[in-house]
Amino acid sequence: MMKAIMITKPGTPDVLQMTEIAAPTLQAKHVRVKVKATALNRADLLQRQGLYPPPAGESEILGLEMAGIVTEVAPDVTQFSLGQRVCALLPGGGYAQEVVVPEGMLARIPDALSFEEAASIPEAFLTAYSNLVWLGQLVPRSTVLIHAGASGVGTAAIQLVRELGSIPIVTAGSEKKREACMKLGAALAIDYKAGPFLDPVMKFTEQQGVQLIFDFIGAPYFEQNLQALAVDGRLIVIGAMGGSMQHSFDLGLLLRRRLQVIGTALRSRSKEQKEQLTSEFWEFAFTRFADGRLKPLVDHVFPLEQAAEAHRYMETNSNIGKIVLSVE
Repeated sequence: MMKAIMITKPGTPDVLQMTEIAAPTLQAKHVRVKVKATALNRADLLQRQGLYPPPAGESEILGLEMAGIVTEVAPDVTQFSLGQRVCALLPGGGYAQEVVVPEGMLARIPDALSFEEAASIPEAFLTAYSNLVWLGQLVPRSTVLIHAGASGVGTAAIQLVRELGSIPIVTAGSEKKREACMKLGAALAIDYKAGPFLDPVMKFTEQQGVQLIFDFIGAPYFEQNLQALAVDGRLIVIGAMGGSMQHSFDLGLLLRRRLQVIGTALRSRSKEQKEQLTSEFWEFAFTRFADGRLKPLVDHVFPLEQAAEAHRYMETNSNIGKIVLSVE
């Protein structure tokens, strides 16, 4: 048996309750991990409200990432052994004392990182990396516009753009958030509350536009995003926090500038794709985390039993980086 945070019914954070349930069964090529920390994601809020169910056959427990200690391995596992510190992207199940993970989804944690920091890596950094490298096809000396720059994915994307030899610029809604983005390596931090972001973007790029845009906002930014793209630019839509219905836009702009609009979601990718992404990302990132060139930003740590309070805090949009749940 183990303790886990369960959703009693769709609704407000108050529906999150600590419950004792059966621990997951160890399967072939899987590893059992004692969870030490997990981290919140926007998807958790949507799932709690009944708006984002887990993929078929996956755990109903919230939590898309975790860090912990290996406590059991299947006989056919070759890459991991008891006692190792590991982290992983999950399809669900992180808000619990134990998880069972395919060995191909696990990564060793650099010694320099705490469990809380390591739990902040998988969803944010793998999302940012897959969109920059796989979908965005980012090349050095490009300029990338990152909306919600102080979010978990935003802070990861700033660092990765910098490490990939390109120029990150961001939008963020408070001076504190903009300062944090600049410290991470953003070349420009735009106050989206002060007016349209298009003018400062075009001024910064000498009217050329940016090669790549990361957008979490959706419909309210759609037209400005297209206008802010350079020729052959790519708009990658990661979320629609501001709304998903775009009633009209100029298709001629797409044609004239050869623009691409790409929708993406990491959770629905296949196990094979996630394992490939995990392997590729950690080959690129392990030494960078170890020596401090990359660093997960932890805004606040709550104990697991305060998951409801953590959700309420995320809903205020005041965090810079990740919100973490510590699991004892």
